[in-house]
Amino acid sequence: MSDREYREIITKAVCGKGKKFSETSHMCSPNYRPNSILGCWIINHQYEARKRGHIVEVSGSYDINVWYSYSNNTKTGVITERKQYVDKVPIAMKDRNTISDEFDVIARATKQPNTLECEISEKGNQIKVDLEREFVVDLIGETKVWAKIEPNGFDENNVDFDDLESELADIEVND
Repeated sequence: MSDREYREIITKAVCGKGKKFSETSHMCSPNYRPNSILGCWIINHQYEARKRGHIVEVSGSYDINVWYSYSNNTKTGVITERKQYVDKVPIAMKDRNTISDEFDVIARATKQPNTLECEISEKGNQIKVDLEREFVVDLIGETKVWAKIEPNGFDENNVDFDDLESELADIEVND
């Protein structure tokens, strides 16, 4: 391979990926003994992600709001509690040809915290909230790629897109 035919390019690229689905439960303590649950929602979700060894830690918080009735279903109240969490996302796909061990981390909530079930606890003085959330993380790092030099330029009309599509269809994606 001569220097005239190929160029070595140093670029930033996705060098690692991970995905984590979580289900969790929280206990909330209302001011009054609840009779029934009228509604439950999760708001004010915030998070940040950091690479820690071979995992990415996503640390975040959200507010759980529960609307409930009390005093023999004659009054209602809303309780709001801020909850913290840490999800450890394993890196399933990692490029071993990176130039350094420095990575930018991009985390996306593919499933925002969402209530699965909200019920009064067995003792009757607390409210149990089951919820789900999901994150996908990308590690962006420096890597090298090789590009072939076409001395006469590149003609898009000579590309067989059917062949290209069949090659792309054979690629397995491990999210």
